[in-house]
Amino acid sequence: MEQPVINIGIMGVGNIGTGVARILLQERELLACRSGIRFNLKTVVDTDWGREREVDFTGVKMGTDATEIINDPEIDIVIELIGGYEPAFTYVMQALANGKHVITANKALLATKGRELFAQARANGVDILFEASVGGGIPVIMGLREGLVANRILGIYGIVNGTSNYILSRMHQDSMDFAGALREAQARGFAEADPTLDINGVDAAHKLAILASLASGGLVDFGRIPVEGITGVTPLDVNYAKSFGYVIKLLAICRFVGGKADLRVHPTLVPEDHLLAAVNNELNAVFITGDLVGSTMFYGPGAGQNPTASAVVSDLVDLARNLLARPRAVENGGNFSGLLVNPEKEVPLLPLDDVTNRFYLRLYTLDQPGILAKISGVLGANKISISSVVQLETHGEKDFVPIVLLTHEAPEHALNKALTELKKFTFIRSDILRLRLFHA
Repeated sequence: MEQPVINIGIMGVGNIGTGVARILLQERELLACRSGIRFNLKTVVDTDWGREREVDFTGVKMGTDATEIINDPEIDIVIELIGGYEPAFTYVMQALANGKHVITANKALLATKGRELFAQARANGVDILFEASVGGGIPVIMGLREGLVANRILGIYGIVNGTSNYILSRMHQDSMDFAGALREAQARGFAEADPTLDINGVDAAHKLAILASLASGGLVDFGRIPVEGITGVTPLDVNYAKSFGYVIKLLAICRFVGGKADLRVHPTLVPEDHLLAAVNNELNAVFITGDLVGSTMFYGPGAGQNPTASAVVSDLVDLARNLLARPRAVENGGNFSGLLVNPEKEVPLLPLDDVTNRFYLRLYTLDQPGILAKISGVLGANKISISSVVQLETHGEKDFVPIVLLTHEAPEHALNKALTELKKFTFIRSDILRLRLFHA
């Protein structure tokens, strides 16, 4: 029996696009054998064909104009690997309007423009798949969409940014400072020349918005996710955390509490015996708790050409099989992917002020009698109790010395009020660091 043919166009042939093209061209027989489908890479477009890609594009149309793909009636599936917001958003919207299915790795686009994209897909009876948008080669989206489909998701805790994880791992394992660890990450290709979105937590928040949407079946407003980065973490904090039995990780957190989603991204003290504490360097992991399955973890390379390209091709095979079984997804609202069961449905968020956590506090104070008692008094007045305290020796009364506290559980609003009061004291420097302790 002759195998069906699916025609494909790739927009953006950079690092990931090159990897996808290589797989489709070099492994076409393997893919046909495993899927029963022939994937024909018909057209690739990119704005810069000046650099060597080490891929033989013989038989593939190469261009610079995305409309060559978007307006080609023979192309069934468009793979968007341009990245960023524009022109990617415009091109994807046009492709969907033209009845083409889309595969993307663009987490920023999905997190910020999900409502428009999925409404367009639904209106035109087509699909958007996005496995590569979170976790690179880790099949976490398929896990949520299929493997855990019978579960009510209770919690998601993700190390989903390799740059931040590499920096914190080097600080923990080799006592490096933040700047040195960042330079090493850049030298080894684990950090961009401008790492801002990675180290300030925004990249992780994009991915959290996608995971939380999958888990909740509604639309998560990315702009309402509280985000804190890792730039305030020092070797002192890493060492104190280690002495308490914790490892600092940048976590993307999704918990469902009383019908609301508790979403946040911030550095977190993870117990050293927890699975997430052992996820080091550039690797990613997503720890998921379901009401039926209990706890499970997806682990592996979260970025890189081959892992991410592998995820894109996985979506391609998945989508192609679906097309052959159901040529148009109209009867399912064009929502085969399951990201947004209802693009108009907002997921209610639990305000951060109402979240209860244990806290790590690092304060610099003058070495004077009675200071610790005053700090304890302020915390106590706000119903925050201390579980542990450490104070280093000083070399003189004029020096500011660090005091580190671990608290019992307390609401965020109570701690915010206490910190405001503490910063009024002249014997305390204003740069108080607040971290949160992990709790599933």
